[in-house]
Amino acid sequence: MQATVEWQNGLVFKATSGTGHELVMDGNKTVAASPMELVLAAAGGCASVDVVSILEKARQQVTGCRCEVAGERADAVPAVFTKVHLHFVVTGHDVAEKHVERAVQLSADKYCSVAKMLEASVTITHSYSIEQAN
Repeated sequence: MQATVEWQNGLVFKATSGTGHELVMDGNKTVAASPMELVLAAAGGCASVDVVSILEKARQQVTGCRCEVAGERADAVPAVFTKVHLHFVVTGHDVAEKHVERAVQLSADKYCSVAKMLEASVTITHSYSIEQAN
């Protein structure tokens, strides 16, 4: 796996993944997300892929999944994350709580590579709620 990050101007950089996908990062957060915001988004995205995949394999009728990610950072430089909380809001038709709980737990304990990488130095917690689809 590889990526290239190229300076655009100011503190704006364009990242290109090894698969050719591009995204913009901004150290000032004026035109794009900062690299640290993208770390949170990556954790939420990785875990969400797991949760949805596991729920689909369990034949749950999921119509939506949102992961709200909150991070706390150290006061000193480097301002690394010290705590990250992932809250999953799963929407669907008669989605069983036991399946959501299991999916979130499996993502946390086994599958989410981003969270597993971060947990060496970050306290990561998880929660979930289920909403009935209209």
